[in-house]
Amino acid sequence: MENQTWIGDILLLEGLKVTPQSSIPVFIVLFSVYIFIMLSNIGLTVLISVERSLHQPMYLLSCNLNINDVFGATAILPRLISDIFTESAERYITYMGCVVQAFFFHLHIGTYLSVLMIMAFDRYVAICKPMQYSNIMTNKMVVKLSVFAWAVIIFMVGILIGLSVRLSRCRRMVSNPFCDNASLFKLSCESVLINNIYGLGYTVVILGSSIGSTILTYLKITIACLTSKNRALNSRALQTCSTHLTLYLIMILSGLSSIALHRFPELSEQRKWASIVTMLVPPALNAVIYGLQIKQIRQKIVTLFNKNKVTLSLVTNSK
Repeated sequence: MENQTWIGDILLLEGLKVTPQSSIPVFIVLFSVYIFIMLSNIGLTVLISVERSLHQPMYLLSCNLNINDVFGATAILPRLISDIFTESAERYITYMGCVVQAFFFHLHIGTYLSVLMIMAFDRYVAICKPMQYSNIMTNKMVVKLSVFAWAVIIFMVGILIGLSVRLSRCRRMVSNPFCDNASLFKLSCESVLINNIYGLGYTVVILGSSIGSTILTYLKITIACLTSKNRALNSRALQTCSTHLTLYLIMILSGLSSIALHRFPELSEQRKWASIVTMLVPPALNAVIYGLQIKQIRQKIVTLFNKNKVTLSLVTNSK
């Protein structure tokens, strides 16, 4: 009985179909991207934290994305990378490990959408109500919005995963490179009607509210720019909104591509890669977009680099 229970708690990940010839290049790419995600997002968060001049709502809100990227990448990528050199028949994962992966995967996606929605509101207030911006978007308000964004998603994802955990299991194979909610409830032979209904509702609420609010926000920003003859306002709007909108479109397009490919079973391998791209591209580009395109952060990075260069030069000369 104990042996049967142990076996039932060990699942088998299908993983990626990587040939021996391509395993090393794939490993190098995935490992390099993971290291870049960690260093860039942690570095940007530390920079914003220690530089008082960057303690502005837009940058503080972007720290939520950085932290979310670190959690999401760490929950998925190390295991995915290690499986590249593991035989497909030996890619075991515990059931609780699979549950944790699924939780953080959906937490990552949901938090991304909710934080980007709040950032769109921040841009709206900054551009359409500039005189009231400092009174509305205070540090206290930023903290409240950030806590709200995380708490709502944690609660909703907790229910999503909890509905799958309650099911009994009759299968062991996870037909995915990593675990998600669909992977969990597909292990059961019971009715998953409740899971499908809640999952659909969850997707509609999160995705619908995010896309709807973002479209409405940018329509109002566009109207404000068109009705204003202030070129400085229009230039500032284009600069501050382009970073947010670029990041949002990348996240939405990569996510929708993965969802669309679920409808075509014959494209299962392409679906796997699309899901991996969703975990790789937005987190990798997040720090690049905010770190290199926003003038204030770019200047701080250049200043710190020059300081370190001068310090290194003085130490070398002293020797």
